[in-house]
Amino acid sequence: MSRPRRLAVTALTLLATWAALAPQAAQADGHAPVWVELATCESSNRWNTNTGNGFYGGLQIFQPTWVEHGGLDLAARPDRATPDQQVRVAEEILRDQGWEAWPTCAQRLRLSGRAHAVQPGETLETIARRFNVSGGAAELYRLNQDVIGSDPARQLTPGTLVRLPR
Repeated sequence: MSRPRRLAVTALTLLATWAALAPQAAQADGHAPVWVELATCESSNRWNTNTGNGFYGGLQIFQPTWVEHGGLDLAARPDRATPDQQVRVAEEILRDQGWEAWPTCAQRLRLSGRAHAVQPGETLETIARRFNVSGGAAELYRLNQDVIGSDPARQLTPGTLVRLPR
């Protein structure tokens, strides 16, 4: 198999795995699979890393970005925060900047656009209202049918990442 074809097959496999696992919201270590994959790419899954380059923690968050998205409420820097706290801030970054906040690894993992991690009790309707989604819950369902399944009214699992329109 040629290298480009192998890369395409690998990317499709990763996306299919992410889509299948996303509703489960977490693996054994408590993080959504996509965050584990991103941390593995960004820092070899070392959540307390500080290499001195201005990016910190498992998700290699830029210090000004950490501050801008409420990280100081949790820890002085990402590498001093728990993995759960880093993911909490990363979810804010993801809603605001999209996967492009992690340009190299997002490209490697074929992640793009903005997303939102479902909170307990949220529905497609409440998420659509919160983010002013043109087309409402129906548009969110269209964008996320592969993650949500065939029933748009089904209970959303907290932690599930749903794509948001640009």
